[in-house]
Amino acid sequence: MAAVHHHCRCHRPHHHHRCHTLSFLLLLLLIFPHLSSPLPDEDALLKLKSSINHGGALDGWSRDTSPCTNRWIGIVCDGGGIVSGIRLSSMSLSGNVDIDALQQLRGLRTISFSNNSFAGPIPAFNKLGALKALLLSSNNFSGEIPDTYFSPMSSLKKVWLDRNHFTGKIPESITSLPHLKELHLEENQFSGPIPPLKDPTALTSLDLSQNKLEGPIPPSFSKFNISSFVGNDALCGSPLAIPCAGDKPETPSPNSNNDDDEAKAPEGGHQNVAAGVVALLIIVMVIVITILSSRKKNGDDSFSVLEKENLNKREPTMPVSLPAAGKKESHKKGGSGGGGGGGRGGGENSTTARRGHAQSLGAGRNGMGDLIMINDEKGPFGLPDLMKAAAEVLGNGGLGSAYKATMSTLKLSVVVKRIREMNMLGRDLFDAEMRRFGRIRHKNILTPLAYHFRKEEKLLVSEYMPKGSLLYLMHGDRGICHSDLNWPTRLKIIKGITNGLGFLHSEYASYNLPHGNLKSSNVVLDNNYDPHLSDYALDPLINPTHASQAMFAYKSPEYIQYNQVSHKSDVYCLGIIILEVVTGKFPSQYLTNGKGGTDVVQWVVRARAEGREKEVIDPEMMNGRNPVERMVQLLQVGLACIETDPNQRLDMGEASRRIEEIHV
Repeated sequence: MAAVHHHCRCHRPHHHHRCHTLSFLLLLLLIFPHLSSPLPDEDALLKLKSSINHGGALDGWSRDTSPCTNRWIGIVCDGGGIVSGIRLSSMSLSGNVDIDALQQLRGLRTISFSNNSFAGPIPAFNKLGALKALLLSSNNFSGEIPDTYFSPMSSLKKVWLDRNHFTGKIPESITSLPHLKELHLEENQFSGPIPPLKDPTALTSLDLSQNKLEGPIPPSFSKFNISSFVGNDALCGSPLAIPCAGDKPETPSPNSNNDDDEAKAPEGGHQNVAAGVVALLIIVMVIVITILSSRKKNGDDSFSVLEKENLNKREPTMPVSLPAAGKKESHKKGGSGGGGGGGRGGGENSTTARRGHAQSLGAGRNGMGDLIMINDEKGPFGLPDLMKAAAEVLGNGGLGSAYKATMSTLKLSVVVKRIREMNMLGRDLFDAEMRRFGRIRHKNILTPLAYHFRKEEKLLVSEYMPKGSLLYLMHGDRGICHSDLNWPTRLKIIKGITNGLGFLHSEYASYNLPHGNLKSSNVVLDNNYDPHLSDYALDPLINPTHASQAMFAYKSPEYIQYNQVSHKSDVYCLGIIILEVVTGKFPSQYLTNGKGGTDVVQWVVRARAEGREKEVIDPEMMNGRNPVERMVQLLQVGLACIETDPNQRLDMGEASRRIEEIHV
């Protein structure tokens, strides 16, 4: 330090004091260099890696590359090369998360550790005040969360703590977050009352089901449906059909002059009223059961599945058997198929509807009108023809339920898609949009035949495709059709999908999402294995909240990170299908619960980084006659389509050009 004093040699007293101050600051910086600047992102991530049991999943994190390269699995960077997100889902991770390391990532806005094996109390993520998304679903976290835990996290928009083992009360600080949009706490052991929302208008997605919550549901939650609260036996109030103790009856007493006498009635009077209510409910149930039994005996349930079907939003569009640890998905032959995708029904889970008449669809009483034809290439038909058809369930998807209806007199099979959340347009504008769909003529686009309009729900009718969905052929069928999926057929399918998507990007160029829901369950195949795209261009018609939950383009990195979608989001979806078709693996990206399937992005990116691209190609395509190099070439196009940064991702035109250059 002598050199420092020499440099600051002073002659006047106040200068002497300034020199000592400077010397002291320099000494602090020499002793505590970490005070001068935070750790580089690379060092912070390596520190995090050392605190996690990863079983080799994070071996690509090393000092010889930047964290913003593909070798760093699960790392999302912004345009300036700053780490903004960590997405380490479904990687069998465990251990103690190093929060101090995460604090050094000054640009960090998203953390996703879903579907891993982390356990114990919730880590101190609340030290990361700038986080916008905290996704910890399907782990083994447990214990109570302090009531003030979320107070420092005022930027949070998404909190997913579902499928853990949390106990105690829901922290009031979580419902007081000013920007909270999504809150998922289902399948825990939270107890006590539900704290009210600070801003009821901000929250768009809620699930508190399957806990031990009790008491009245706050009015600020009244806009959410019953499914958000089921499985909490002690809850009461709207939207549950369980009145809370002390609720006043909605109808006045017929003896209005005796109000004072009723107020003085003994407690036994209230018990008598309760007993009467229970008796009335039992009578109503008996009447309902009698009517349903009578209708069933009379065969009056043709196509009645449209009324009775319960949508399960947690299932993928087409449930298939997956090699998931400890759990198997249900198996159905076929898929929901979009605007009428053509998956085939069958097996024990499909439901065949018997013949009947139009009342089972709700005509008359529920205001059902006519079936509006928008494409008569398959000949005209009406609602009575549809009502006489034998029907079977194809599946449930994020947008609705799909059914196959066979009209024997017309020798025509169609798929009817029932969509409940398509409420953004009034009747006239909806009709104009449907007729625009009906005018589409492209060999790789499934053009709707007809629609039916109701305020609460819509029916879209399309031609049934005999080979079913690509998802079913890839992962459900193991017969002749699956064996036909050789390299030439798969390349033909990818080229057809790309041609159809390119057409949509031209036809609906003004849309943010010309398709919006491209995945293998929404690609249906005719007898020649030519693909036809369905479920396209629906984003402007769907309720925005529901669209962001149900449409696959909203799983793109740019939406998860920045709540933005574009044409490049469709390209990302195309990339997932390419990886699916080349590897033969079911993408975990299709699942909403994070369980099952293979993270094809992570798996293939890691294989490329290690020079093992050939190892991820589906062995069923590998034989001496097929050129592996061209399969790898297609795989590389898929990788270029799923780049995390949309600016680095292929655009639709370039993706089409590169795929067309690949030959059998």
